[in-house]
Parts: sequence; C-alpha cells; structure tokens
Amino acid sequence: MYFKFIIKMLKRTFLALCAFVVVACSAQTRVDSSVPGSQNLKQDAKQGMVASELVKIIEAAHYKKVKVNDSLSSAVLDRYIKQLDEGRNYFLQADIKSFEQFRYGLDDDLREGDLSAMFKIFNVFQKRYNERLTYSISQLNKKFDFTANETYTYNRDNSPWFASIQESDKEWSKRVKYDVLNLRLSGTDKAKDSVTLKQRYQNLLSQSKKLNNEDAFQVMMSAFTESIDPHTNYFVPQRAQAFNEEMSRTFEGIGAGLQLENEVVKILTIIPGGPAYKSKLLHVNDRIIAVGQGKDGEFVDVRGWRLDNTVSKIKGPRGTYVRLKVIPAGRELSSQPKIITLMRDKVIMEEQSARKKIKTITSGGKTYKIGIIEVPAFYIDFKAYQKGDPNYKSTTRDVRMLIDTLKQQKVDGIVMDLRSNGGGSLMEAIELTGLFIKTGPVVQVKNTRKTEVSADEDPAIDWTGPLGVMVDRFSASASEIFAAAIQDYGRGVIMGTQTYGKGTVQSAIDLSRYITTFDEFINKFKKKTGDSQTSTEVPRFGQINLTMAKFYRINGSSTQHKGVIPDIEFPMIFPADKYGESSEPSALPFDSIAPSSYQKLADLNSVRQQLAKTHSQRMQASSEYKYLMEDIEMFKKRESERSVTLNEAQLKKERDEQEAKNLARENQRRASKGLPPLKKGEVKPKDEYDFILDESLKTMGDFIHMAQDGQLAMKY
Repeated sequence: MYFKFIIKMLKRTFLALCAFVVVACSAQTRVDSSVPGSQNLKQDAKQGMVASELVKIIEAAHYKKVKVNDSLSSAVLDRYIKQLDEGRNYFLQADIKSFEQFRYGLDDDLREGDLSAMFKIFNVFQKRYNERLTYSISQLNKKFDFTANETYTYNRDNSPWFASIQESDKEWSKRVKYDVLNLRLSGTDKAKDSVTLKQRYQNLLSQSKKLNNEDAFQVMMSAFTESIDPHTNYFVPQRAQAFNEEMSRTFEGIGAGLQLENEVVKILTIIPGGPAYKSKLLHVNDRIIAVGQGKDGEFVDVRGWRLDNTVSKIKGPRGTYVRLKVIPAGRELSSQPKIITLMRDKVIMEEQSARKKIKTITSGGKTYKIGIIEVPAFYIDFKAYQKGDPNYKSTTRDVRMLIDTLKQQKVDGIVMDLRSNGGGSLMEAIELTGLFIKTGPVVQVKNTRKTEVSADEDPAIDWTGPLGVMVDRFSASASEIFAAAIQDYGRGVIMGTQTYGKGTVQSAIDLSRYITTFDEFINKFKKKTGDSQTSTEVPRFGQINLTMAKFYRINGSSTQHKGVIPDIEFPMIFPADKYGESSEPSALPFDSIAPSSYQKLADLNSVRQQLAKTHSQRMQASSEYKYLMEDIEMFKKRESERSVTLNEAQLKKERDEQEAKNLARENQRRASKGLPPLKKGEVKPKDEYDFILDESLKTMGDFIHMAQDGQLAMKY
C-alpha cells in the first residue's frame, strides 16, 4: 500500500511539473506588460511559481481560512495601486480607469502564476514616475516668482487622480518651486540651488532605472498578502535575509553600514566588534568603488550599482575573505584607491540589542536607584539556537545578564522600556516573562484547530523586586504579550499609552520547503529549450510570514485591536484611527476566550489607584505636561494640513514665528532645569531630556516606596 501511495504521489508531482512548465516557460500571458518609457519589467518562471504556491499555502493554512476569489482580487488591486502611488502624484485618471479591467481577475492570475497584469500596472507607474522626474529637471531652468500667492498641495491622498498630463505638469511645477524655495530658506547658495536639485532628481531617476523584476514582485506580493491581513508578509530572498538578520541581531560580513550617495557606496557606520572595526582600516565616509572575492579574486567595479547588489558582494560566510578598493574620506574619486583585505565574520549588532542605564529618583524623602533596560525588539538567533550554541544571541539572554549587573549595582527597582518595540519572537516573550515570575502560563495561542497555553516552566526568578514596564502606541505583538502577562499576574506596573493592538501570530515559512523539489527539473527543462535565464544554482524563493494563530492574554482577552491599556496612562500623541492595528482595514477582529488557570502574584488595584492619583497630580502641575499637550495639538494640526504657501515672504514669516516659539519654549524648559539657554540656530543636545521616562521613574519611585513600606507583597 505504501509503495502504491508513493507511485501515486510521484505521478501527481510529475503532472504538476508538466502543468507548471507549460505555464511558466510559455511566452503566452494574459496581458502584454510592456510599456514604453518604463524598464518593461516582466515576470520570470520562479516568480510565477512562487505566486501560485503562495495562493495554495494561504488557502490551506491561513488563520482566516481565506479563499482567493474575486472579492480579494478587488482588494488586492486597490492596495497595489495605493502602495505604488499613495499620494496620487503619478498615475492619471486614464491609467486608473484602464486598470479596472483587472479588478476581478487578479485572483485567477495569482493562482495560475500569471503576473502580467500586475507587471503592466507597475510598468505604467514607472513610466509616470520617470516622466515626472524628467519634467522636474526641465523646470529647473525656469524663473520662479516667489512673490505670487500660490499654494502647493503636498498631501493629495484624498484628491482626485490627475485628469491629464497638463494638470499633472501644473502641480509638479509647484512641487519643484517648493523644493527650490526650501533651499532658498535654508540659506544655501542660490546660484547652486538648481544644480543641487538637478543632481537630486537625476539620482532618483537613476535609481528608478535600476529597478528589477524582484523589486516589482515584492510590491505585488505585499499587496496580495497584506490584503488578507496586515501581518502576513512575503519577502523576496534579499528581504527575507534582512528580516532574519534583524530577528537574530547577527549577520556574517565585515560589519559596516553602507549608503548609496551619488552612485557610489559610502561607509555610513562601523559596527563595534566587527572585522572592519577591528582592522581599523575602514572609516566612516570612505567610499567603496570595487569588490573582489577571496585574497586574490578579480575586482568588480561597483560604481553605479544598486546598493543591495554591492552589499551582497561584500557580505558572505564567516572565515572567507573579501577585498575592497576604497577611496578614503575627503579625497577625490579620481585619486588612487587603497586596497583592503578583510576576513568576514559573524557580526553582532550590539547597538540594536537590549541595553541598560541607571537613574536616581527621590520619593517619600528617600533616594532610589532604578535600572532601566531598553529592549528594542524580541530577537533570537534561531540558527545558533537550533545548532545548540550555548552563546546564541537572544533578548532573554541579554536581559538576564543586564539584570545580574544591575543587582550587583544594588538597584532598588527595574523598568523594562518597551517603547517602539514592534515585537519579534513569541518564544522570547515567554522566556523574558519567566525572568520575573516563578512558573505559570504566559500566553494562550489559538489556531484553527485548538488553543494551547504557553507557560514558563523554569522556577528560577532573576528579579523579584519592584518592576515597571514602559509601553507606547508602537509597542506591539511580543511586547504586548510580555506587558499583558506582567499586568495579569500583578507582577509590576505598566506605564505609557495604549499599545498597538497586534494579537496575531506569524510563522516564517521558507518557500524552498515547497518549491526546491521543482528546481532541478525546471532548470534542466530551461537548459534543454535554450532559455537564457538558465541557472546552475538552486534559486531561493523567499519567505512568507503567515498568520496561523491569534494570541490571547491569560485572562482570556485578546490584545487584537485593543492592545494593552497601561495602569498609569499618558496622553497619546499618535491617534488610534491612524496608527495601530485598528487603522488596518484587513486586520482580524477582537474577541476573547476562556481564561487560563493562573494565580495572581499580588493584587495591585489599590496600589495602582494611589500611583495614578499622584501621577495625575504631578502631571497637572508640570510645565512639561503642558508642553506635551501642546505637541499633541500641533501634531493634530499638521496631520490635517495638506498644502503650503509658495510665497517666500509669507512662508519665511510662518517658519520664523514657529522657530521663535519653539526656541522660547525650549529655553523656558531649560531654565527650569538649570540649563543654559540655546541661541537661535543652535542644535538641541540629543536625548537630553525624556519627560515620559522622567515621570515614569517618579511613578516607579512611588511604587518602590510603597513596596518598602509594606503595601506590596508578592506571593511567589
């Protein structure tokens, strides 16, 4: 029976391969995607295969049990157009009307791996984009009248599409005028303004012409997957690699951040501890003009290349060598380059990892030392973890070491700062919670079949003292799991604003698991038929982060849409209807399930009430609170504005008045802190004062005081 089953599966696979070859290797597509004035990008066989496979995976495994049909096709078209031209600055009404023919056919196209309609739309966009930049360059020789009472509408997301090229030209002429005006008001040499802008526009045009079909494919698949839910994301191979490196906080290479400037790659940062840092041969602002592989590999000139292509040449497996031709900072590009040989190694991005600092606060006549641990994300090096490396990089391991150091420094309390922490590894959220509780459930995970409880099973507790957690509107996912668990257990006090509201769980799926079996057959077929794109290498197919479950608090409530409501609340700068899960039309709904069985460590209700009362009293008496409320009003005003004057005198007056107001307010604040005033044009020192952190630490001081006064008892 098993043998018959295998024969049957092999037969099905062969038939599927034959069917695929007919679709992917045939020149027949539903739409002619070529557009004069664009790069005329087209799909390749691999992309058609990936699109078709994504449809199957999503329909089979997505939490919503979604069907890829006409309704979804319509949503994909709208999202795709919006992703390409959200500001409605490029497409014409005629373009949008012509795209309507595709509204209810994209579902069938995706299923069949035919992306010709989507490439057609992309090529039309690139044509319009190139036209606008070319037109902008032509306007730089024009003499602008900066005394006229004109306005430029910079926010057109709710405006009609341009009815004609002439209407588009009129608005883009104003846009160029606004760019020139900005340079004039910034005090640049007016004689060089046109040269500066021409170079800027030409660089943008050059980058546009370097776009390839993978760039287009990434936008297409993002429009498709995010129409299902905002957190189901497909990544082309290079994006997948970047995502996984971000998750692990490690990569293999030379340890340098690169930037493209005027068609040349420039060193932006040197990562401490990496090969470039240890060699002391590379410096910030050095420019790389050629790359060679190994100790004696031939150099390849990379001037004019896309940044990602240059990066892929420089990065590589640890233990291998790369040679660079470098023009040192400050020297002319025509000068003799120096040759640098570096051995690639594993680079740890420490500056993007958890870190600590200590602040002193006074409450109730006593002084307390508070350790602050900033956690930018919930990261883990999965490869090292799976290999059993005892020193694998992870949030929990880093935080544990920081807690040990803080205990040696005898802090009275610890604050976990999760502001702008967008989440990451679910496992790390559970492990991190375990540092502060003995054992017990942390989060419930519900998929289409069952609900499982994920628990901390390690009885060790790394910190038993007073604990605070800071969150904001951009604290999401794993951050919300951690904050919710701490709140539900009564283990600590949560401070900040309502969090993002992402209550879904994604699994990263390497598409090679599904498609690699086709590679050898397809490559042989293409070679036999003389396909010029034949590759002797097994292609990588990217990765999909698929929403397969929802997570719930141990009290049964979902964080989806609602997020975590802090115990001590601050005014929200970013409105929920524009920022957060509730602003996403394709987001899953809020719901709740039965609670887990867990034992609270403490009842903090009365403690929270007292902390909230003293916090409110401080806020009402604080000038910083007044400034914060003014900032919120100013932010709302700016969000509602859509145009700006092009009258130089009027715009200068408005900006001078705003600058004077900001300077007066800043100096008033500095005076209250005993700091010297700033002069006009003087740059404010970076991160000099953080009002939200300062007030949160005062709340923590009150919390520590109450704990030491016997008003708080944890039951571990």
